[in-house]
Amino acid sequence: MNISVVILTKNEEGNIDDCIRGLTFCEEIIVIDDNSTDKTIEIARGLGAKVFQRNLNGNFAAQRNFGMEKVTGKWVLFIDADERISKELKDEIEKEVSVLNNPYLGYFLKRDDYIFGKKLNYGETASVRLLRLAKKSAGNLWARNVHEVWDVRGRTKTLKNSLRHYPHQTLKEFIKDINFQSDLHAEANYKEGKSSNLARIVFWPRGKFFYNYFLRLGFLDGTEGFVFALIMSFHSFLSWSKLWIIQRKR
Repeated sequence: MNISVVILTKNEEGNIDDCIRGLTFCEEIIVIDDNSTDKTIEIARGLGAKVFQRNLNGNFAAQRNFGMEKVTGKWVLFIDADERISKELKDEIEKEVSVLNNPYLGYFLKRDDYIFGKKLNYGETASVRLLRLAKKSAGNLWARNVHEVWDVRGRTKTLKNSLRHYPHQTLKEFIKDINFQSDLHAEANYKEGKSSNLARIVFWPRGKFFYNYFLRLGFLDGTEGFVFALIMSFHSFLSWSKLWIIQRKR
């Protein structure tokens, strides 16, 4: 078996069908589900995926590492339920992993974000690169509870074609997600020995908005670019504020 794919899910019945149907080039599809209460599991199994249920417990890296234990393919691809593999990216992946004596242990994927139906060309998402494809034999694991990274130590390469990302398709969903993510981010920062104070709570979010909206030209994405920059600034505010609260309690 050449390529196995791992997908993390939690109540993704609106996404999982399209996600899996774009992965026909993968010989094995593994879904690690955080106790969904909708039809995510039913849909995934109906499309041939192997589903394993496991509590997230606020640790995305551990969830991904659990998925690594379940795959049998030579290469492991990680994608999220709200991401899509285009035909161009599929063809590029297949070409790369079929190379004899491949010198690369892992591949970075560029990612295009689509917010409220519009692709963002500027701001902090414009240069996102994620290490999502690697040889299982590399033996490296994911680290950090949230904003997790795959610690592949070896030669890597960035693919030309991009992963398509469709997160936060409603404002309500966007705000709910950053509230959840900021909880995990604050805990991760605390464990890493980082600290918060009034200056970081007040000035860091403003700086992030200025950086994304002006320096990274987010304003060129119109209203969607403004909303995205503003909410990501709010995410920063929540993360530093929650870290300050954690410090006071502990």
